[in-house]
Amino acid sequence: MFSHPQFYLLSNSSSSTYLPLVECQNGWEYDNSTFKSTLATEFDLVCDRRGLNKASATIFFIGVMVGAAFSGWLSDRYGRKPMLMVSYLVTATFGVASAFSQSFIMFAIMRFFTGMGLTGISIISYVLCVEWADIEHRTLAGVLISLDWSTGTMILPGIAYFANDWRTLVLVVTAPLGLAVITWRWIPMSARWLVVNGRLDDAHLYLSKCASFNKRENSLKDIQPQSLAAVTVAENKGNRTYSFLDLMRSPKLRKLAILSGTTWFGVAFTYYGISLNISGFGLNLYLTQFIYGAIEMPSKLLAYLCLDKLGRRYSQVGTLVTTGVCIGITILIPKDLWLPRTIVAVLGKGFSEAAFTCLFLYTTEIYPTVLRQNGLGYSSFVGRVGVSLAPLVGLLDEVWLPLPQLLFCTVAIIVGLLALLLPETHNVRLPETIEDIEKTRKRSICLPLE
Repeated sequence: MFSHPQFYLLSNSSSSTYLPLVECQNGWEYDNSTFKSTLATEFDLVCDRRGLNKASATIFFIGVMVGAAFSGWLSDRYGRKPMLMVSYLVTATFGVASAFSQSFIMFAIMRFFTGMGLTGISIISYVLCVEWADIEHRTLAGVLISLDWSTGTMILPGIAYFANDWRTLVLVVTAPLGLAVITWRWIPMSARWLVVNGRLDDAHLYLSKCASFNKRENSLKDIQPQSLAAVTVAENKGNRTYSFLDLMRSPKLRKLAILSGTTWFGVAFTYYGISLNISGFGLNLYLTQFIYGAIEMPSKLLAYLCLDKLGRRYSQVGTLVTTGVCIGITILIPKDLWLPRTIVAVLGKGFSEAAFTCLFLYTTEIYPTVLRQNGLGYSSFVGRVGVSLAPLVGLLDEVWLPLPQLLFCTVAIIVGLLALLLPETHNVRLPETIEDIEKTRKRSICLPLE
């Protein structure tokens, strides 16, 4: 507000630019017609505190970033299944605690740790799923598990419509983790991880269960636990502990790490740049969020067809570059033309989701089993740097309105073209060791059921 009454501005509003301003003296009155209570209205994150809205998202994604690094390293060291339970418990505990926050600082801290646990669930469950799939069904498995994300995105606006108090909403969307904890006991350990870590008896047990379930007992009839050691080649057969440093110690793996990290940054930066701008396209907030979720369903089908027919590399490049083009088009469409603007924006969201779907599977296939979670954790870490920056980039609209969208567009196209340097992994067996990556020979090592 102005420091003194300025009655003459009624006839000369252009002079207000140079007048001194002060904080509002009497507080605020909020419109509660859409939401009963939000984080912004609860802690007065408006006017000069408006940036804290974006900061809360950034803090959450920094937690996701840190969690990606830790969960990747710990999962490669202690196993997929145990760390999945840890991620469940961390997410549930701090998710519930955030709903009872008494200050913005407390909320930000709780969301940081919630993000740490959440990313563990994401990357560990995905790797566990892909490591149990054979070559023929790996693409389908990778796309199917990503449908959970899209389904949740579609359900979220309906939940938010009825649970329109932010504390209630946080509790409701955290509740399904209780079911996840209960069903955890039926999740199998990764046989690949057990083999490369020397736990051959345990690996044989899980492979036997898998063979029995799929009525292929004959596949393991003549295979003894010790014969599974042939899967690991010249790398101490499970006696070595791996870390993120191993991603940079050999030339080919180092190249993969740099390129995959760059691609993750571009995809995540662009995806969340679009997702966090759902109110900027002229439609009802709930409807826009639902459409953004619904468009992900056909985008998954598109991703599956591209991955299966064109391969991983060209699918990654095509979806990411097309996302950038869609963002660029929205810059050129006037805001009053809300229908074409929304259509193009939704298409951009769909292609960005397809890019993310391709990227999860692509990254999982690139890295060897001994470093797969480290590799995916590192890549996700770099990607979350982009996610953390996305909300802050949105503040640049005060400098120049189209600037955030222009940055998202440019990054998507440049990073998409850089993805051409990644190797093709379609119809190639998953590498088990660093030696498999560094050797130029065709990979031929596999588990008995693959």
